[in-house]
Amino acid sequence: MARGKLRIHLGAAPGVGKTYAMLAEAHRRVERGTDCVVAFVEHHGRPRTEVLMHGLEQVPRRELEYRGGVFPEMDLDAVLARRPQVALVDELAHTNVPGSRNAKRWQDVEELLAAGIDVVSTVNIQHLESLGDVVESITGVRQQETVPDEVVRRADQVELVDMTPEALRRRMAHGNIYRPDRIDAALSNHFRPGNLTALRELALLWVADRADAYLTRYRSEHRVSKIWGSRERIVVGLTGGPEGRTLIRRGARLAEKGAGGEVLAVYIARSDGLTSASPKELVLQRTLVEDLGGTFHHVVGDDIPAALLAFARGVNATQIVLGSSRRKTWQYVFGPGVGATVARESGPDLDVHIVTHDEVARGRGLPVARGARLGRSRRVWGWITGVAGPPLLAALLNAVDLGLANDMLLFLALTVAAALLGGLLPALASAAVGSLLLNYFYTPPLHRWTIADPKNIVAIVIFVAVGVAVASVVDLAARRTHQAARLRAESEILSFLAGNVLRGETGLEDLLERVRETFGMESAALLERASDVEPWTCAGRVGRGHPVDRPDQADVDMPVGDHMALALTGRVLPAEDRRVLAAFAAQAAVVLDRRRLREEADRARTLAEGNRIRTALLAAVSHDLRTPLAGIKAAVTSLRSEDVEWSEEDRAELLAGIEEGADRLDHLVGNLLDMSRLQTGTVTPLIREIDLDEVVPMALGGVPEGSACLDVPETLPMVAVDPGLLERAMANLVENAVKYSPPGAPVLVAGSALADRVEVRVVDRGPGVPDEAKERIFEPFQRHGDAPRGAGVGLGLAVARGFAEAMGGTLEAEDTPGGGLTMVLTLRAAGTRPEHRPAAEPERQAS
Repeated sequence: MARGKLRIHLGAAPGVGKTYAMLAEAHRRVERGTDCVVAFVEHHGRPRTEVLMHGLEQVPRRELEYRGGVFPEMDLDAVLARRPQVALVDELAHTNVPGSRNAKRWQDVEELLAAGIDVVSTVNIQHLESLGDVVESITGVRQQETVPDEVVRRADQVELVDMTPEALRRRMAHGNIYRPDRIDAALSNHFRPGNLTALRELALLWVADRADAYLTRYRSEHRVSKIWGSRERIVVGLTGGPEGRTLIRRGARLAEKGAGGEVLAVYIARSDGLTSASPKELVLQRTLVEDLGGTFHHVVGDDIPAALLAFARGVNATQIVLGSSRRKTWQYVFGPGVGATVARESGPDLDVHIVTHDEVARGRGLPVARGARLGRSRRVWGWITGVAGPPLLAALLNAVDLGLANDMLLFLALTVAAALLGGLLPALASAAVGSLLLNYFYTPPLHRWTIADPKNIVAIVIFVAVGVAVASVVDLAARRTHQAARLRAESEILSFLAGNVLRGETGLEDLLERVRETFGMESAALLERASDVEPWTCAGRVGRGHPVDRPDQADVDMPVGDHMALALTGRVLPAEDRRVLAAFAAQAAVVLDRRRLREEADRARTLAEGNRIRTALLAAVSHDLRTPLAGIKAAVTSLRSEDVEWSEEDRAELLAGIEEGADRLDHLVGNLLDMSRLQTGTVTPLIREIDLDEVVPMALGGVPEGSACLDVPETLPMVAVDPGLLERAMANLVENAVKYSPPGAPVLVAGSALADRVEVRVVDRGPGVPDEAKERIFEPFQRHGDAPRGAGVGLGLAVARGFAEAMGGTLEAEDTPGGGLTMVLTLRAAGTRPEHRPAAEPERQAS
């Protein structure tokens, strides 16, 4: 069965028109004859949105009971049984009511897609999981309902529903989004112009990045090499010289002029040693470009201009920034230089900026290694000098009589020149041709291949030997220089690899991307298998192109042990590159092992914490729970005794003791159960907007009358909380404060508003807690100071903090001025859409 397609309408904030756009799309599809149903759409009482739901088939909702209320949810089974072509599912990040098949609505959508049903859905940018911290820093509110980014990125279409902050605030003021009693609070909190502008920028940038990723994939699949200037990307070419920082800053300024500009600094290391970079300078330049928001890249290329242009076209760059050459004027006889070559070959779609700097024409800071393996042009000139040079020299010497000694020196000089240019073989050819010509033209008897004087034979033999020796030395020096340059390039790469590890860049995907980028490959993957008979599985993959399932399908495979291999596609690497590739492969295996060890350590830590909790729980059961049970048992035994005639006063006292022990036991068991729920992550708060004076007074019912006083103004804003959890948390805080307060000093429970937060302070005048113990008192099974064993199992504050964090709040301890301890419970003020459905974070646990 073909998987269904997902289309998402993405917005920056509630009210921009996502649901309206989704319903309009549904009407268009119905008019085209598409079988489209409304699986779950919430119109929030907005008339225009509600009107659009008319004419569309709606699948009846499923109603679930939770904590005394009835909540509608999407009936997933009914939608699957109906099997429409398209299903409308609103609010992708919604958390389902406990009792549903899946915890999250996006999981319901995944089932619909797997069944071959197309889905159209909506989501706000603040509900993306990766943006939680950013959104909290903007709005001051931590989103409880989130959806994994990968779910949205896998969507076949993502349509941005946009609206300016001014227009959205007008819609709010006109009552088109929230009911009238919530408009003022919303406009002064979540819907402030700065908040809306920042959220809108997040949405625009997220959609732009996704469009850019799609464009990159399209260009790769269709092998488009021509640059499309859809976005300003500035590539800054670095040589490792001191001018690099100037170039990076110039590139950053160019990027700022264009919307969404991006800076990519690239250093190309050539294996022939023609680049001489300062490692310290490269580290400084890397730090600078990352501080300016760009990225640093390290690429290996034998031809610097070609490698630079290939990199620029590969990332779809629009501009290249290069520095003016540091070479002296006389050095231009060796070629036009990198800048001129790049400018000549860049083509009309890639602009090249040559930036002047203080190091222009001052020469390179380090000597340039010239003795790499001889290039093709040098070998050609060497053969021309070695083969054609002796006849031409002979023709010149026939016209001038210089004597045999001078003739031999000239031929020897020609042999040395051939050795310097072309190496060993051209020099041998020059020595052979030159010796024959010396014998024929200049050694008596002339014009014959014989030598009359034995001294001349010795001279010619010495001539040949000197030529061969010089050629051998030149060739050996070239090979040694090449080897040194190659090792230097490898050491640079390995030093960058080690630097990445030290900087904490130990992600497997990051390392594979570094491998792919360094060797100029299309994709890189780490494959592994459990045994020789098991199939290969992919532990990590980056890049584009057709993925490989086995190492033998790749262009390059590097084994790592018996059951792991690094597979690269794109081109065949030379054998000399495999040594560096082996280092990358070994590091990839280490990173993978480290990641798995970290996961195992996390699991072990969780198990250890569970064991600690269980051990403490057994200790609590063995003593703290036994004490009230023993009291109840003794009182009941006494009452049932037939040997004693109890008076009414005695019977009342025993019954009161039984009731007190049962209440105490109920309280202890309740805290134990609450702590267990927090530790297992099963606390699912039902968030709704309430006034504090509806809940806080009920929390004081468990303490003696007169031991606590309440100061909660009616003017406080409403808070977004779970009333049940808030009551339990407040009850624990008040009971704990009353326990440690001296007689005649009632506990004060006061409320106040601060920005978009509401604080509830529980103030006592007890002995207080030192600073070093303020966090420890929130740990489970902790009793501060000399509290007696019968004072409880030490879970009250741990449960209170766990409940506070589950509702998106915080609980901290402060000193009371004049002595004592103040518990500060900070809650979210109601300024956004009410979360009348559970918004659980299973991973959130008590401290």
